[in-house]
Amino acid sequence: MVKLKRAWFIACASEELKSKPKPFKLQGAPVVLFRAADGKPAALLDRCPHRNVPLSLGRVCEGELECAYHGWRFDGAGACKRVPGLVNGSEAELRSRAAEAYPCAEQDGFVWVWADPSSQPDLPPFKFPHLGDDGFTSVKKSFSVNATLHAVAENALDVPHTAFQHGVLFRTAEKKNEIEVVVRRHDTYAEAEYLGEPAPTGIVGRLLAPGGGVVKHFDRFLLPSVTMVEYHLGEASHLFSTAALTPVSDFETAVHAVVTYKLPVPGWLVRPFLEPVALRIFRQDERILRRQTEVIRDFGGERYTSTELDVLGHEIWRLLKQAAGLEKPGTGVQEHRVKMRT
Repeated sequence: MVKLKRAWFIACASEELKSKPKPFKLQGAPVVLFRAADGKPAALLDRCPHRNVPLSLGRVCEGELECAYHGWRFDGAGACKRVPGLVNGSEAELRSRAAEAYPCAEQDGFVWVWADPSSQPDLPPFKFPHLGDDGFTSVKKSFSVNATLHAVAENALDVPHTAFQHGVLFRTAEKKNEIEVVVRRHDTYAEAEYLGEPAPTGIVGRLLAPGGGVVKHFDRFLLPSVTMVEYHLGEASHLFSTAALTPVSDFETAVHAVVTYKLPVPGWLVRPFLEPVALRIFRQDERILRRQTEVIRDFGGERYTSTELDVLGHEIWRLLKQAAGLEKPGTGVQEHRVKMRT
């Protein structure tokens, strides 16, 4: 488990943040969201500096967050703008009563929070590929998983489990095809490229490539916490399954998934079939990760044995440790190859 400071994380979908304050947790820290006077999202530490009451218990008044206990008001930058009943009090004193504020942004229909309130962002939030582009259709879903950030990221990019966990939805347990996997790790991402992979035989494969064939398949992990699966078959079929992961606490991760696709048939025609399949896959993964977490906690920690088929798990962990300052970043692109049967 790691703590990532200089990073953007999704707090909620834009439509979830309306006129009321919205509490959430980011790496164990209580945070409250609200819309400031200009309509933009704001994020404060969910603790009134006066008497430590959660600010999320209050209400939004004229774009300021009012504490439910004594009515102190705070703007989107955390500045204390009002102390009811106070006769004397200079502006400097009011500044000393400020609530801790987190940088906030709104993009792609999500509200993003910068994890370190003591610093300013040095990069924009992650941009979901092809979201809103002509010819592409997107499906968005958010859900919570009782598992560590690393476990959720590895699961999203793990090919061998799909034949057993997802059955006829994706692949079968019969391993007919030997393929080569090129694994690359940069200082900000890790990638697995699957060479010569036939189109998956399950329902998802038939939607993506109804005529079969060989697909271009990439699995990627991008710092701080984005997983991306890309399938491409010629010019007609292109699918991205992308998830921005938010570490709520050590053993809880919020998954904000966006599936974006372009297929030989209209997107609106495929969506009623693709959406329930994607939801079923997500639920199956949630169940197995929850049980995995229960076992890890029962035994007081993880104990893993890996093979070369676990192509990205180790690379993800190395990148997370580097981002947390626990390990020095590598230099350049490091590459190796493995073989597997699918």
